[in-house]
Amino acid sequence: MRRTKLATLADGHPIGALTRGVLAVLILALTDGASPSEALAASKALLRAETGHEETLRAIEMAEASAVSGLPHEEAIAPLVEGWVAEEALAISIYCALVARNFKQGMILAVNHDGDSDSTGSIVGNLLGTMYGVKAIPAEWLEPLELRDVISELAEDLYAFKDWEIGEYSEAEELNQQIWRNYPGF
Repeated sequence: MRRTKLATLADGHPIGALTRGVLAVLILALTDGASPSEALAASKALLRAETGHEETLRAIEMAEASAVSGLPHEEAIAPLVEGWVAEEALAISIYCALVARNFKQGMILAVNHDGDSDSTGSIVGNLLGTMYGVKAIPAEWLEPLELRDVISELAEDLYAFKDWEIGEYSEAEELNQQIWRNYPGF
């Protein structure tokens, strides 16, 4: 799981790296058009190949079970704990993304529980933003956003990045220069 190795840059904790790797795989799969269940299946398949994956896999599976339980959201989130550690935050976020009828509802669910709501809100925002696109974000949330243009440009670049033919051996000199200007040292 190459993304797991990249994810270790954040704090080096194995479970944290696995959960960040899962999130990266989820985002990529959703970007490529996978359904949430297909993206989760791909993530779990890659996760199972990693040493120490059991806690993260258990958290994901609990989130999936909670999402189909029919329980009120507060009761469904409770067994997922509070999101203070990586696999809990991922589980709550997956649950919220799976049960959300729309971006706004998913975000409200993600930030209204007794745990680490800023982390779960951030993760759910990534998942739902990928699933529904920027048009699904309520306008009243976007209007006051500081650095909105910078955030939009960065998001577009992240989306396009996998298709960039850049680097030392690239013949796309103009693109190489543009990327260097926007992201010095890249």
